[in-house]
Amino acid sequence: MTLDADTKMQFLYALRSKGVMDTRVLTAMEKVDRGQFVTGTFADRAYDDMPLPISCGQTISQPSVVGLMTQALNVQPRDKVLEVGTGSGYQAAILSHLARRVYTVDRHARLTRPVRKMFEEMDITNITVVTGDGSFGLPEQAPFDRIIVTAAAEDPPGPLLAQLREGGIMIVPVGQSDAVQSLIKVTKTAEGFDYEELLPVRFVPLLEGLGAE
Repeated sequence: MTLDADTKMQFLYALRSKGVMDTRVLTAMEKVDRGQFVTGTFADRAYDDMPLPISCGQTISQPSVVGLMTQALNVQPRDKVLEVGTGSGYQAAILSHLARRVYTVDRHARLTRPVRKMFEEMDITNITVVTGDGSFGLPEQAPFDRIIVTAAAEDPPGPLLAQLREGGIMIVPVGQSDAVQSLIKVTKTAEGFDYEELLPVRFVPLLEGLGAE
């Protein structure tokens, strides 16, 4: 399914109506066709504002939540960003239009392999896709200016907090996996961490270890 002018207008209107107002975020989301990341049974729902299932028991988040998370992350053009939970690759593709460099890590090789190939075909050159245990971050690439976690943790993970640069921001869903979670914005200061609760969300749980091949 391709994005025609009317569908694009409705898509962007839905984002704005949910509170996504940042012009840079809206422009990035306009450039990234969600239809390229939704295949198979749910392809005809690609532009609906709803989460959709992908392989490995994961989901592609609803566009308005992607937009609100990206907006709260406040990515700057020189930033180095870590995404934990590559999933379909949709969020990373949007971040690639906002940041200098994006590292995205997922525990499922069955997800990272096709995403890596897709980014090559799309000629996106500033994303590095890593298969690994994202709950421990990527210490060899730290510190990061921004960290975004697309799976729910019971608390903001310590290893990720440690990899955040002073002045940096992390967006992470926090709460029990079978209940409504809260999206939390963590800002690292000289004194420690500031926490701000943004909105209720529902994400798959953040799991340790690697998934099946």
